[in-house]
Amino acid sequence: MSDRLLVRNVSPEIQQWIKQQLQQQQMTQQEFLLSLLHQASASQDSGPLLPFEPSTREVPVPDTLPFTFVDLFAGIGGFRIALEKLGGRCLFSCEWDKYSQKTYKAWFSETPYGDIRNVKPKDIPDHDVLAAGFPCQPFSIAGVSKKKSLGMAHGFKCETQGTLFFNIVSIVEAKRPPVLFLENVKNLQSHDKGRTWGTIHASLLDLGYRVFFKVIDAAGWVPQHRERIYIVCFDKKVFGENPPFEFPDTPTQGLKFKDILERNPDKKYTLTEHLWAYLQEYADRHKAKGNGFGFGIAKPEGVSRTLSARYYKDGSEILIQHGQKTTPRRLTPRECARLMGFPDDTKIVVSDTQAYRQFGNAVVPKVAKAVGERIIDTMRWQLTQTANGCLLKACMPNGHEHSLAG
Repeated sequence: MSDRLLVRNVSPEIQQWIKQQLQQQQMTQQEFLLSLLHQASASQDSGPLLPFEPSTREVPVPDTLPFTFVDLFAGIGGFRIALEKLGGRCLFSCEWDKYSQKTYKAWFSETPYGDIRNVKPKDIPDHDVLAAGFPCQPFSIAGVSKKKSLGMAHGFKCETQGTLFFNIVSIVEAKRPPVLFLENVKNLQSHDKGRTWGTIHASLLDLGYRVFFKVIDAAGWVPQHRERIYIVCFDKKVFGENPPFEFPDTPTQGLKFKDILERNPDKKYTLTEHLWAYLQEYADRHKAKGNGFGFGIAKPEGVSRTLSARYYKDGSEILIQHGQKTTPRRLTPRECARLMGFPDDTKIVVSDTQAYRQFGNAVVPKVAKAVGERIIDTMRWQLTQTANGCLLKACMPNGHEHSLAG
């Protein structure tokens, strides 16, 4: 045995004190430390042996569960803002619109991949959460009907072929992400007489996922009526048949419309007399026919109508009255950003027309974050269920482990 006692990772303050004690007591380092240990074991109640409290470092405990995700049909990154706030790390993003790519690059310092149809699923990194605000498209049943008439087998791949949702299906098959987090317009459920949603729902079930879905109005988080369907899916091989997921309750008190308005907006956003006259005539004409089409003057103390991608045309769905003798004005791009819940430090790097389109198509980050928090809760629950405590690996019946991300 060596006559030296190695001491590691002690503060300079304690090291200096030990050197002083060695000189005063004329002991070797080993003798001194053994004496110190003997005193500690001989009397536990005599108080601290050191003349000061050793400095300690408080180890931070994360507020959330670290995870990885991919951002498909990313738009300007509404999902990404939400998931990164929850501790997520984005490994891959995809968005075909060049103007949205420009905004995404300005906000996240990376340009998303272009057309998802050109992406090979195997080239996408393994990930925990697949997030996608995919477009609503009808599914053709011609090929399925023909196969039925010929007595040939068919499945969800046949029904989704040729749609952008098919690309999601292909990625899910290849990568098996434990969680799918999808968003779409409210009428996805009624689109094409319900056939679109029926095909999507059946496809997700066939892929082996437990599917939860709910139409949520963003008005609890932002001062805008904006109903969207959120779809959250959990891989049954990871989470079992009945993961304890629940959608969040809608907050009862949120921002008011007046809270997102700029103090001195540019006069160019005020409608011309000609456009204002046209909008009033248009509304009167449809009102006479019993239709509800027409402009909307937002109430300062309330919430606005839904901001749409067509807002750049005339802004008629959300107008602001700013004086008795002046025509109303439309929202500025910054006000649209606020209406969607995007923070003011997100730069607007495109034209007004493109900004209106982008914000009108975006996912509301605050709603995505609220739903994401419930996903994280379910992921935490899952970690307590597996014997090995690993989210991305599950024990197979034969006792072996396999990676669910690969």
